[in-house]
Amino acid sequence: MKILVTGGAGFIGSHLVDALLARGKEVHVVDNFSTGLKRNIPKGVKLWELDIRNPYIQTLIQREKYEVIYHQAAQLNLRKSVEEPIYDAEVNILGSLQVLEGATKAGTRLIIFASSGGTVYGEQLCFPASEDHPLQPISPYGVAKVTTEHHLYYYYVTYGLPYISLRYSNVYGPRQNPHGEAGVVAIFIERLLRSEPCIINGDGLQTRDYIYVQDVIEANILALEHHLANPDWIGTFNVGTGIETNVIQIYEEIQKNGFAEIPPSYGPPKKGEQRRSVISSERLKSQTGWKPQISLKEGIQKTVRWFRQNFHNNHNN
Repeated sequence: MKILVTGGAGFIGSHLVDALLARGKEVHVVDNFSTGLKRNIPKGVKLWELDIRNPYIQTLIQREKYEVIYHQAAQLNLRKSVEEPIYDAEVNILGSLQVLEGATKAGTRLIIFASSGGTVYGEQLCFPASEDHPLQPISPYGVAKVTTEHHLYYYYVTYGLPYISLRYSNVYGPRQNPHGEAGVVAIFIERLLRSEPCIINGDGLQTRDYIYVQDVIEANILALEHHLANPDWIGTFNVGTGIETNVIQIYEEIQKNGFAEIPPSYGPPKKGEQRRSVISSERLKSQTGWKPQISLKEGIQKTVRWFRQNFHNNHNN
């Protein structure tokens, strides 16, 4: 099976590429390396250095006739989306439309989209949020994810392009870029490795649903397998743990991994960030049997270990 992973040199995308290769798939990657790294792409993978905004991606998808597309590529900086909403829309909405247009013309059998359970619901009305929670994003990034989900439904109804939209909660783990807009886990670990102070935005009591990257990859693989066995199975599914953890708790959990007990500094809260975010994955669990396997404690231990082993590489990138 020939599969394209957009954003395949990035944090989540590269783990997905590894998992697909391990299952004997032919994998191609599209990435413009705005945040992804070439060292994340293993040998044997065909790489196309290309921005998803480039119309040529339609030609590529039609020529290569990908059976499945995992659409992971995105402008992933929530704060940048607030500062530059037009740029965010160009990448995350118009870029996604280029991929969908190509997939439709190529007769692609399935597109699996990386959506965001952490942003599409906005300030939640109930906890944890199910997929039926109102969509009221408070950042352009979240708006773009919702828009692409609507486009996916449109292309399915109009052109018969099957889709699965996976709304990730806050993903962390090895290979996460600690620079720019990254997850707080990666940022804190690298700053502690450098013996630099960690800054918590706001009071640190804002919560997120932190999920380890391999659990997210398993959800992606299972979604593909379940669809192939049941071609009518499509739709939108949360991928999270259902557990709320605040930023202070994250910092304390990371410190337990051999770091000095230095209290963090506090800065002003950031615009466009929710107070609480936690999602329910009961729909995915009931329909496929998926559930997260890695606890926060174990996931942070694995992540700290990776950062320690790769600190020199991270330092130079």
